[in-house]
Amino acid sequence: MALPAEKTSFTFADYLSWNENEHIELIDGEAVMMAPPSTAHQLISGELFRQLANFLEGKKCRAIPAPFAVRLFEGEDDTPADVQTVVEPDISVICDRSKLDEHGCKGAPDMVIEILSPSTRRHDRLVKLNLYQRAGVKEYWIVSPSEQTVEVFLLKDGWLVPHGFYEKDGIAKVNVLEGCFIELSKVFGE
Repeated sequence: MALPAEKTSFTFADYLSWNENEHIELIDGEAVMMAPPSTAHQLISGELFRQLANFLEGKKCRAIPAPFAVRLFEGEDDTPADVQTVVEPDISVICDRSKLDEHGCKGAPDMVIEILSPSTRRHDRLVKLNLYQRAGVKEYWIVSPSEQTVEVFLLKDGWLVPHGFYEKDGIAKVNVLEGCFIELSKVFGE
């Protein structure tokens, strides 16, 4: 479905009416079209999700893969027409289950993972880093398939600051989940 040309600002109410097969995020009311992910992207995402989901089995936190709508700044009394920012992180970890509803996550996840692609590199490193910081995401991972690295940012005094850098054979610590480590050799495997 094409977005209406005469409209320049959108809300979550508009988002809910769009085709589910379209990959669109809303950033302060602006619709941002997302390219379909590559095979490498999906394999990396699947392995990260598998390791997180296995660790979280029987625990209160949930790992949820994209597509999954995260309304970072939605307030308690907001309606869909009030919400102007909706992102679809590659993987979200949510420990407060009251944030989950039929449409996704209301508020900031505890952890977000974004997997870079040529078309999203700048968006993930600048725009989304800023959004996640403003929303209070506690841990943000930027995964680079081409470099086979993971950059970890942690929220400190309202800022997402670099905390760790891992290469393809490393073991990455998930700081918001005590005792959780991700084997990157499996993530970046063949």
